[in-house]
Amino acid sequence: MQEMVMTAPGRLELRDVPEPIPLDHEILVRTKRIGICGSDIHVFHGTHPFTSYPVVQGHEVSGEVIETGKDVQWAKRGDRITLIPQVVCGLCPPCRRGDYHICNDLAVMGFQTDGAARELITLSQDNALVLPAGMDLDAGAMIEPLAVAVHALGQGGDISGARVLVTGAGPIGNLVAQVVSAGGAGTVAITEKSPFRIELAERVGLQHIFNPQQVPLREALQECFGPEGPDVIFECSGSPAAIRDSVDLVRKGGRIVVVAVFEEKVPMDLALIQDREITVCGTLMYQRTDYEEAVRLADREAVRLRELITHSFPFAEYPGAYRAIEEYGDQCMKVMIKL
Repeated sequence: MQEMVMTAPGRLELRDVPEPIPLDHEILVRTKRIGICGSDIHVFHGTHPFTSYPVVQGHEVSGEVIETGKDVQWAKRGDRITLIPQVVCGLCPPCRRGDYHICNDLAVMGFQTDGAARELITLSQDNALVLPAGMDLDAGAMIEPLAVAVHALGQGGDISGARVLVTGAGPIGNLVAQVVSAGGAGTVAITEKSPFRIELAERVGLQHIFNPQQVPLREALQECFGPEGPDVIFECSGSPAAIRDSVDLVRKGGRIVVVAVFEEKVPMDLALIQDREITVCGTLMYQRTDYEEAVRLADREAVRLRELITHSFPFAEYPGAYRAIEEYGDQCMKVMIKL
């Protein structure tokens, strides 16, 4: 079989390797779809702080089960699955209290351990979730980023009827806004500078979209939310200016959820956070329950995923996916590799 190996930043090699054999607790999966995300691009550029080379990428994945080990209880040949790419120790304090997604020894497939950029992969049954029969493979590969948005929603507290602002309408910001809307928020607004991503946000049904380069944001938000401002802000842009503005814009006693990955340290106005009793919290990855909820949302089409896929490449042209992301910039949302 073949696998795609990133041997160094910017260098990918297609290699022939032996087919894997599943252990008793494992399933053998034929990879069908692989999504490319922002963290993959950091690895491609050599800027990911926790990834070494060589590495096989691929963590947004759907595939088909072709064989099961004798101890596998829930999967069978022919099932379509999505990959849950966390490898955890199960022994550290976070794992023991149920917070295994922030395991002290967390490894993520495609980063600290090999991922699914290969024709066949073996997975522990704990690292896969069976997809509903009618769900297509593209949607199955997007369950991972959708689960990120579901977990972020949980970090936002009770958003029922809430006034919510999402900053940044990239793939994760778009999904967060959709999930928040489906979760019962009162009014959901999203900020974005890219005309292409603004149009895409409109296409998936988001209604209150503001370009801060064209309209004064405070005025726009006052018109949208009233004088008190948003109850919750989900920061999905990774912009230092956006997180600083969030502290100034959220209502007193409000909540800011940091979803984006920041590549630099950002000074924040702690006096304002203290004086207004603002809660600032992070969100990392997901748990299995978030995956299950993401599957339910996708299955009943409470969120729209297909519109986010802007480019597709065959497996042999994997390097072209990275070139497309660099060439098309903000007009490139989700790139899908098809096997």
